[in-house]
Amino acid sequence: MVHCPECDAEMNAQEDVEFLDMESTTGFFTASKRFYLVACDNCGAAIGSGVAGAM
Repeated sequence: MVHCPECDAEMNAQEDVEFLDMESTTGFFTASKRFYLVACDNCGAAIGSGVAGAM
């Protein structure tokens, strides 16, 4: 079990967090890059982020 560092809410299921697609860009050789943010669904605090790329 994981707790939000801001509001101490329990995160037991996928519904307890919100996955946000922050920005999508097309760059060199038409490869796309997507930026993601994971936030607490209870208070909205950012708890993680990442980048995904694809050709």
